[in-house]
Amino acid sequence: MIRKRYTVILKGKTDYSKFLGKLASSGIKILSITHEGSTVRFTTDRRGISFIRKNRRRYGVKAKFVPAGNDTVESRLFSSYRFLIVCAIPLVASLFLWRVEIETERPEVAERIESKLLASSIVTMKPLSSLPDEGEIRQLLMADDPELSWVRFSRSGTRLTIIPMMSPRTDEKVVKEGPPANLVARTGGVITNFQLSRGERASRVHQTVKKGDILATGILEQGNKTTVVGADGFVFADYWSEYNFTLPRQIDLQLLGEETVEFQWRWPIKVADNKYSFQSILKTNRYREDIAYQLELTEGMEETVLLPLLKHKIISESSPSLTIKDENILHVSFQDDKVSGTILFLVNDNIAVKRPISQGD
Repeated sequence: MIRKRYTVILKGKTDYSKFLGKLASSGIKILSITHEGSTVRFTTDRRGISFIRKNRRRYGVKAKFVPAGNDTVESRLFSSYRFLIVCAIPLVASLFLWRVEIETERPEVAERIESKLLASSIVTMKPLSSLPDEGEIRQLLMADDPELSWVRFSRSGTRLTIIPMMSPRTDEKVVKEGPPANLVARTGGVITNFQLSRGERASRVHQTVKKGDILATGILEQGNKTTVVGADGFVFADYWSEYNFTLPRQIDLQLLGEETVEFQWRWPIKVADNKYSFQSILKTNRYREDIAYQLELTEGMEETVLLPLLKHKIISESSPSLTIKDENILHVSFQDDKVSGTILFLVNDNIAVKRPISQGD
């Protein structure tokens, strides 16, 4: 780094009085001159350095030049371009996603989540500013995955941790105590997925079934031998469900506040228990304050407010495996202090129920 002033060190047995007099008569700045033995030290500017270099051989002077204030380790360190580059590297690196972790004990769930993240380009080395918000990522991961009841996120610096919450499983002990049964449809729909732990499929994916149709049989046939084992598991299907609702005109809502990110600079060297370690020079603090308010439902809010409220209510009150794929508003009425109506939802859920197998007397 170029500085305006330099320290000049003159050494040797030469008489420097004539040389210093020449500098003074030429209008060269000479500051803080000291004399120690055979060494003369003073401070000058770049014009003085140029003059000394041109005339030192004429006067037989041996000179050494040092940028002023560059004698200490700290000054040499902070005046170096290399130090600035080293400090800039963690700053630039903190703007990218470096690690994506999935905390689950089920490898198949982690594999499904990884494939969905890869398909949506949520991968390492992606700028943090281009990542979707948590709601969009959660909707992406939970779509067409009835095993997930919720997805939590933990973000620390350049690391994103995804924590999938699994839907509760049915108690197998209760099933074993009951009589062998087939799985039949409790309602009509189009089958999308089978998750059987026992039994054999009696229908296929994309098949349209109606209420009472056998989805999985608990009777296994091999040659002339028939074994009754019972069927157990889930059969998911898409079907339309009519939902009638009545809500007050005034509802209490809680809105997620805008997240505020605060950046603070800190010293890259950390000292703890007389031990030195390196840390990021950029510290990130995140704050969010939720807002509670009261909303009055009016005409025109059917798509923007009413549908999201009813969707959230249905999902929170129904089985964890239920997902809503589409909706169709049939009727909405705004009265004095109430809002009522009927909406048709296209949902995906487990439609299998058990029907005991008749084994005669």
